[in-house]
Amino acid sequence: MGVRAEVTVPLGAARLPADVDGPDDAAGVVLFAHGSGSSRHSPRNVAVARVLQRRGLTTVLADLLTPEEDAVDARTAELRFDIGLLAGRLAGIIDWLAANPRLGRMPFGLFGASTGAAAALVAAAGRPQRIAAVVSRGGRPDLAGAALSGVRAPTLLLVGGLDEQVITLNEQATDALTAPHELRIVPGATHLFEEPGTLDQVAADAADWFARHLPVPA
Repeated sequence: MGVRAEVTVPLGAARLPADVDGPDDAAGVVLFAHGSGSSRHSPRNVAVARVLQRRGLTTVLADLLTPEEDAVDARTAELRFDIGLLAGRLAGIIDWLAANPRLGRMPFGLFGASTGAAAALVAAAGRPQRIAAVVSRGGRPDLAGAALSGVRAPTLLLVGGLDEQVITLNEQATDALTAPHELRIVPGATHLFEEPGTLDQVAADAADWFARHLPVPA
């Protein structure tokens, strides 16, 4: 059976839609932070989420911008790089989920892509008692800035082997991370992991990381 629901998260004046999906006996919750110009319908994140669900996790894919903000961002591409805004929205969703009688009992993880990875790391630094693990896919952890040193959750950074500039940025970010972390290069993958088998590798690595680092629910 499982749990499948479309919900709306109220954050101040913003109303953010989210898709919650997972088994009845889920071992944890993974909140997704999508990347530049994307949404909760990102086919790559949806594909990863399905693998996590099969591995016994509940996934939450939420839009971090309202439709009006999305329209502005489509013209200017500025809000997708507003890490403070995105991280604040993530933190609000984390708090909203934590107040849920069922989901709030579980350990939480974050999965971030592109600029969403920076927002996830900032949110993890701001909620150290709640976030137990972070995974970044083709992320820009460098954009998390000073928050990197405040992250306490074990962090996995996954980068395509052909995404040379992002590899360099991730290597620089690892110098600032004080939490347990690992940088893994996915051979033959470009930034969007569109090459055959590369997204499957991301999903498997992410599932293993969350299985290892999310504590057993109380």
